[in-house]
Amino acid sequence: MRILGIDPGTARMGYGIVEDAGAGRERAVEYGCLETPPDMRPELRLQALYRGLADLMARHRPDALAVEELFFGRNVTTAIHVGQARGVVLLAAADSGVPVREFTPMQVKMAVTGYGRADKAQVQRMVQALLGLPEIPKPDDAADALAVALAGLHSERLTARLGGLS
Repeated sequence: MRILGIDPGTARMGYGIVEDAGAGRERAVEYGCLETPPDMRPELRLQALYRGLADLMARHRPDALAVEELFFGRNVTTAIHVGQARGVVLLAAADSGVPVREFTPMQVKMAVTGYGRADKAQVQRMVQALLGLPEIPKPDDAADALAVALAGLHSERLTARLGGLS
């Protein structure tokens, strides 16, 4: 089973692809960021992100895409941009025929650390440990996307054990 995790954003969209390595272990396939320049027109930024996502899905053929639900903070402008990026993610997944799984930040933290209020550093260290990486993935957006992908993989495993109930 292979899961593509996404940490949405328009300037930098983190992605992480993890797969089941057997015996309850996970393996990182690829991770990084899709980036767009700040001086690019907004519609072209979204188009570039869409094309990057479509390419990732074509190359890696994930069984599902996991994305974090929009967390509305104090900055409305940031929330709007993240919402636009999430829309691109959902569209790219639909066009590729990849089912989408959405997780709250608390669910991601719980899946990775066992504690829903874990801080960013704890999540990053657990991502490193679970995937057997020599160092914490950089940038933070890629580490966050790997955490979302791990939440997706854990959820898919549980669903499979329960006989496909969802």
